[in-house]
Amino acid sequence: MTPTDLIPETDLARTRRARRIDRALAVRYPDAHCELDFTSPFELLVATVLSAQTTDVRVNLTTPTLFARYPDAAALAAANPEDVEEILKPTGFFRAKTKSVMGLSAALVERFGGEVPPRLTDLVTLPGVGRKTANVVLGNAFGIPGITTDTHVLRLSRRLGYTTSDDPLVVEQELNHLLPRADWTMASHRLIFHGRRTCFARKPACGACPIAASCPSAGIGEIDPVKATALLKG
Repeated sequence: MTPTDLIPETDLARTRRARRIDRALAVRYPDAHCELDFTSPFELLVATVLSAQTTDVRVNLTTPTLFARYPDAAALAAANPEDVEEILKPTGFFRAKTKSVMGLSAALVERFGGEVPPRLTDLVTLPGVGRKTANVVLGNAFGIPGITTDTHVLRLSRRLGYTTSDDPLVVEQELNHLLPRADWTMASHRLIFHGRRTCFARKPACGACPIAASCPSAGIGEIDPVKATALLKG
């Protein structure tokens, strides 16, 4: 069964189910957190931009060298692009990423005194920064709740029947409606952890899933508990 096969669910029932699922995921992943390493809002902003089309692990292997050489927006804005490209090469799309991180650094210096602004409307004006990146920074660097619509959150939101949309803005709005505002950041982390460790894109481990009873897509993956447990990561 897929979300589109469901008998229409009332808003109240969907909200209750979404919150029940989030509570179950909190038990399953009590250590859910942002898996990008950072020590400042600037480092998280740059790391999040670099995470596009690569893994957090790869970014975490790259950013120590980048930040040791360019510790703040002013330093990165004044860098030699070729030197930055060489550092960022392992992350893929390194020329575009160099342009983005140097551009956003210059914009921070020119318009925000070199500091990362704690406002979504300001963050999305920076080169290479969209709502997803802005919400990562707001939620994890400033404690301002936000839904992160990365690939895992988008996939799981459809599988769980929260939405039928592929549009990140629509999915963000749907999740904002279903979950308490105070929980938006952590709910995002829990969905991402679940997507990376259990509810895989190709073959989810349904037989070892703590929310299978509440999931309209349960059964699309491995349903044998032993085989499903062997698929789990982390």
